[in-house]
Amino acid sequence: MRDLASLPKAHLHLHFTGSMRPTTLVDLARRHGIRLPAALTSGDPLRLEPSERGWFRFQRLYDAARACVRSEADMRRLVREAAEDDAAEGSGRLEIQVDPTSYAPFVGGLTPALEIVLDEARSASAATGTEVGVVVAASRTRHPLDARTLARLAARHAGDHPGGVVGFGLSNDERRGLTSEFAAAFRIARRAGLASLPHGGELLGPDHLRVVLDELAPDRLGHGVRTAEDPYLLDEIVRRGIALEVCPDSNVSLGVYPGLAQLPLRTLVDSGARIALGADDPLLFGPRLTAQYEHARTVHGLTDDELAGLARSSVAASYASPEARARMLDGIDAWLRSPA
Repeated sequence: MRDLASLPKAHLHLHFTGSMRPTTLVDLARRHGIRLPAALTSGDPLRLEPSERGWFRFQRLYDAARACVRSEADMRRLVREAAEDDAAEGSGRLEIQVDPTSYAPFVGGLTPALEIVLDEARSASAATGTEVGVVVAASRTRHPLDARTLARLAARHAGDHPGGVVGFGLSNDERRGLTSEFAAAFRIARRAGLASLPHGGELLGPDHLRVVLDELAPDRLGHGVRTAEDPYLLDEIVRRGIALEVCPDSNVSLGVYPGLAQLPLRTLVDSGARIALGADDPLLFGPRLTAQYEHARTVHGLTDDELAGLARSSVAASYASPEARARMLDGIDAWLRSPA
């Protein structure tokens, strides 16, 4: 079988803290004198119940990891290592998602926090050959006015294509907050030319997805796997060309599905949906990007032609530069021509 790590692809669903290498987390915790929960150092991926209690445990561990990122050097290290890890897995384009709010107190505010990430994204792009863009994401656990502040910040850094801010997102527990109350923030981002990239269709199903579509007008959906529960909704998403950022290991770890075999990847592929596989938070969930393609091959039976199709979809759904896009698409064709 062809080596999936050498298949060119774009990685469109990776969170800043969640991208961290476990060894980096341990090193940062030691440097800052922070004691880590055992679950973050055990090396075992999370397996949580599909409830608010399960999400609370995930959030507690995520917050513990985020508390170890306490300086400009720490932030730059995360961006650089994420790009290096993606480059090793054949990713020619990474769009990393960050909420600068938690890091702002250590570097002088929201604007410096975002500018550090953007500056290192440009540097890492040049150093690794993997083009890095940034998605600014608000949290459902904070007030919608905070989301508007972040949208304005993202808007000020829009247009620096392809290495700047390319989109605006909404993350955290999908069951928290009213989606309609975040619509104003997304309007601010869209007026600046940013893509609408909210999470949806992960912890809640088709009824909430319709709200996301109506209120936030997404270009891509973070996760979106539960569109498979409603054929009419799935047809609408396919018709509108909304890409789905599908993260198999994350969905299993958070209890959305009991196992990888239950994830409706085949249904989504056969529908004609644009799909970009992602790793979400490999620090907590374990496997990184290439493993998601391995699952598609070994668990869901996708052929190399279909896997190449997923890679092409990820490139098409990205905001990569024309040069990077052409390079990845040519590489996918070359991968298929290589001996199996």
